[in-house]
Amino acid sequence: MIEEFLRDPKFLMNVFEAMRDGLMIVDTEGNIKFFNRAAEDITGYRSEEVIGRQCSMLDSDTCVVLTESGRQKKCDLFTTGTICNKRCRIRAHDGRAVYLLKNAVTLRDISGEIIGAVETMTDITSLYLKELELQELKHELSKDYWFMGLLGKSTIMQNLYERIRNAASTDASVMICGESGTGKNLVAQAIHSLSKRKEGPFISLNCASLNEYLLESELFGHKKGAFTGALNDRTGRFEAAHDGTFFLDEIGDMPLLMQAKLLNVLEAKVVERVGDHQPIPVNIRLISATNKDLHKLVDENKFREDLFYRVNTIFIQTPSLRERIDDIPVIAFHYLKKISVLNNKDIKRISPHAVEVIKNYRWPGNVRQLINAIEHSVITSKGDTIEVSDLPEYVFHHNDSEAREDNSALEKEKIKSALSIFKGNKTLTAKHLGISRVTLWKKLKVLGID
Repeated sequence: MIEEFLRDPKFLMNVFEAMRDGLMIVDTEGNIKFFNRAAEDITGYRSEEVIGRQCSMLDSDTCVVLTESGRQKKCDLFTTGTICNKRCRIRAHDGRAVYLLKNAVTLRDISGEIIGAVETMTDITSLYLKELELQELKHELSKDYWFMGLLGKSTIMQNLYERIRNAASTDASVMICGESGTGKNLVAQAIHSLSKRKEGPFISLNCASLNEYLLESELFGHKKGAFTGALNDRTGRFEAAHDGTFFLDEIGDMPLLMQAKLLNVLEAKVVERVGDHQPIPVNIRLISATNKDLHKLVDENKFREDLFYRVNTIFIQTPSLRERIDDIPVIAFHYLKKISVLNNKDIKRISPHAVEVIKNYRWPGNVRQLINAIEHSVITSKGDTIEVSDLPEYVFHHNDSEAREDNSALEKEKIKSALSIFKGNKTLTAKHLGISRVTLWKKLKVLGID
């Protein structure tokens, strides 16, 4: 039955007209012989307006070539025989620029002679415009509030950027400390990208995500048959990071046995795969990160003191959002634009009242939580502005006095940690914290730090 329909020209024409993609057939001279309904909708031209006319009337930018005489119209389809997934821009009937994904192939008769070509066109204008918006966002990142993927122009962030540059100029081990969601991984990547190892690999591993046995295999690799399930030789992360940077996230969760093995690698600069005794030289720059107090873990014998000093040559603290409240609107507006595009929303702004609400919230999850809140608000919003009613419920539930107490405790712990690192030197501690020596003395008195 279907074979009979296929032999019926009217049936094939109905199929062409039912297609969602535009379809155009031209002869060898480029004269349009067929133009389906979808092509009409895409271009704005009616079929009767284009039949018999040159396809160049659509003003496609892919039909223009540069010659010694200047720009000339030229179609190379009949030379190449096919066009596959080619992006182009045409001019619609009303003058609009329409962006297409074009596919075309030549048509031949029974003897193999080229008699024309068939072209399909998919309207990707909306996709193209979204790509332009994303490019605009990337362009905005070149402004002064952006640094290697980190957002913020506050003094404390400027100090962070300077520490990153300083760390990148050396090959020493770096310890990045900070709360969850403060961008410790971005800091590590920034150091690598600015360092002399930037052409080498950047390999990362989260110590908290694996048990001791899997962690050892991931770090050192293994030989085939070393344990049940070791079906093939496996290269470890240390080997993979050779001549590059190895980022150990959540190093505070690393088991003591693995800490001893890590210390040995850093000192001997060789690794041995599980099930093998052949030493493999490795040349890596180690960057570690944790959201835990390593001083406390050392005191509790949960972290080796010798390893602590080995991985803590350069110390970098990532600030929480509570410490840089003025950066919150910058971050929120940036991700508002990005999330709006990804969710097919046209949300342009956040109301002043909503901005005040998000600035007053404590953000225990920091930037990661703020992004989640903006995404929630974008999905909830019914207009082009994020209003207070669009914000997630939890941003309204916090106790101001508790927040102040938490901030004081956080600041006290930061100062004590810095004093410990610089062995009580007030000048170096103040410089590290980005404050004056006089301000440090006042804070020591207010917070009761001896």
